Amino acid sequence: MFAAARSLLLVVPMVAFAIGGGLYEPSKRLASDNSGSEPALGSLPALPAWARETLPDFSGYQDTTEKKAAFFSFLYPRIVLANSRILIERDYLDSLTQKDTLSKQEHAWLAAQSERLRVDQEPGSPEQFALLKKRLDVIPPSLIMAQAANESAWGTSRFAMRGNNLFGQWCFSKGCGLVPLSRVEGASHEVAAFSTPYHSVRAYIQNLNRHNSYQVLRDTRLDNRNAGEQLSGLSLARGLISYSERGEEYVDEIRSMIRYNNLPYYDTEFRSILSDLSPSHLKNLASANAEQALLPGQSTGSATEG
Repeated sequence: MFAAARSLLLVVPMVAFAIGGGLYEPSKRLASDNSGSEPALGSLPALPAWARETLPDFSGYQDTTEKKAAFFSFLYPRIVLANSRILIERDYLDSLTQKDTLSKQEHAWLAAQSERLRVDQEPGSPEQFALLKKRLDVIPPSLIMAQAANESAWGTSRFAMRGNNLFGQWCFSKGCGLVPLSRVEGASHEVAAFSTPYHSVRAYIQNLNRHNSYQVLRDTRLDNRNAGEQLSGLSLARGLISYSERGEEYVDEIRSMIRYNNLPYYDTEFRSILSDLSPSHLKNLASANAEQALLPGQSTGSATEG
């Protein structure tokens, strides 16, 4: 783990928060296409090499605060990467709304996004554009980080270590992931395996952006945007009521983790890094050649140089 993990201990005050061991598996999870794949888009740069790294071993940390710092320092750049790539797609979507006529390639991209995000509206219609824009949007880092810590036991669960799965996403084809040891007889689901933690993050964001269970989260996000308010993990957490059978208790636990670990700090840093939404800046974020360049307090202006 790079040195910035330890330096974050000086920047981000964190309070130890113990969570129950093991991974809680909700009853409602994404049933298919768990990859969070990105429809082909010319303005979307290739993934940087570091995004293809697998999960480090967090089980060796003896100090709880140090383990949390290392976990968050690993996770945050991947969140910035995933969200910045979504913003490039969102910007492209906005550009299509300004056109009177769409090309065959543009129609194909809209169709691919509509299928991925489960948007069933007339192709090229205002309704399609409006629903796509509502669903093609970012998730605040604090919410992602708290859920990843909760669902993966700080990166030490079996599903995290063997399948790079930080959020317990399910899949339903034989061999698509890892069979839960406690799976009831007759059940067929597996816990999805991902090639990298980045792809787990991307699939998790896709899950929240398209599944019917998280409509409240998307409605809250849209209301905040329309009111000119900043997106907040604490606010959007109310939309996780269906993520766990524990309902409100689960939402309260996620909010507690956000507060106790001072994760709104990362939301603030994320808003700061996105104060510039120019295509060139987003491209720099989406193709940074070093994950350290996306950590809080780092300059991204030269992230792709060298």
